[in-house]
Amino acid sequence: MKALQFNVNVPKFAAAKTLRTFFGNKVFYKGPVKTVQLADVPEPRLLTPDWVKIKTLYCGFCGSDLNLIMLHDSPSASPFTSFPCVIGHEMVGEIIETGADVAGFQKGDIVTINPGLTCEARGVDPLCGPCSAGRSSNCENFAEGSLPPGMFLGINSGVNGGFAPYLSAHKSQLYKVPEGLSLESAVMTEPVAVALQAIFDNMPEAGEKVLVIGGGVIGNLVIQSIKALVSDCSVSVMEPSSFAADLAKKAGADEIIPSKDVFAQTTRITGARFYKPLLGMEIPMGGFNRIYDTVGIGSTLNLSLRLLAGMGTLSVVGIGGDVKLDLTPLWLKLQTIKGVYAYGDVEFDGKKQHVFEIAMALMEAKKIRADDLVTHKFGLEEFEQMIEVNLSKGKNRAMKTVVTFNQ
Repeated sequence: MKALQFNVNVPKFAAAKTLRTFFGNKVFYKGPVKTVQLADVPEPRLLTPDWVKIKTLYCGFCGSDLNLIMLHDSPSASPFTSFPCVIGHEMVGEIIETGADVAGFQKGDIVTINPGLTCEARGVDPLCGPCSAGRSSNCENFAEGSLPPGMFLGINSGVNGGFAPYLSAHKSQLYKVPEGLSLESAVMTEPVAVALQAIFDNMPEAGEKVLVIGGGVIGNLVIQSIKALVSDCSVSVMEPSSFAADLAKKAGADEIIPSKDVFAQTTRITGARFYKPLLGMEIPMGGFNRIYDTVGIGSTLNLSLRLLAGMGTLSVVGIGGDVKLDLTPLWLKLQTIKGVYAYGDVEFDGKKQHVFEIAMALMEAKKIRADDLVTHKFGLEEFEQMIEVNLSKGKNRAMKTVVTFNQ
């Protein structure tokens, strides 16, 4: 079958980084050192009786997919990946074959897939600490067990991701899609779960002032998640794209803050008082109670720490590389920085649920409208065009792009 395959080695890495200086980003998906291409790969099989085979219907293209292709990811994560791999981890599909030990699912079920390749999927027993605690996406065995290294479907050489007509998944990864939920919503379950988990891990209180940095897909879904869970708080957004800013307002943002005027607007919204040091950026006393940084680069993280109030909490949602931070606000204002990655079990509506289940329930109830963010659909063979659209989202008025096999 044809699939979108990523592969890189040290010589290709060095060559692509060098050639980018002269030829731009197209070297990563066109030409002799491209990192991604359509390739012939075997159809997946049931690895054990606990696995199912799925016909892919939609697969979303994530910012992390683009970062992988453009070689932006931190080398620190490389022990937990394996190449070549078929990318794609935001998936909805139809079960076409089930293993003998799979209960609760049958042929014909439409499912969305938690991509994490955790202790259960790897046949590791006993479960590690995070898996036992219901946060299996933060498993400690991503390079152990019966599978090659790889945190999730899409960066594992042993099992392919969703940019292929078929994939296989462990029974622990499956969640049935409610009958009333559209495929466009279902394919958004994974990014909605990312946003929801960020909020469950750093839940605003009524009346608080919060700031979301970045109004892209995850930033927009963070806004919607806050409004769905805690409607009585003020949500401000810093987003330079007018297109994304307009969507953020539709998602429920109370304020759009221009980055060039962020200090004055922070004072107006929160009452913070700014002080000018001998050198460097102004520092306020007061600020936003909680900040969700969906960009995660050095400039936004340093700004976040400055704009965060005393005893406030910063959620680092965006996945960036190495950064240099001025930690003065951290100790001066007794702040907390929380890492955010993936999703797990939480208490909601009086019971323990996985965030995937909550995501689909909120979308089904129209409390989160993730399908509105699906702006572009492509066939698999149009992957180069899809990458180019994602490299110029503002110009193309793009938010979430998906590959469709539902034709």
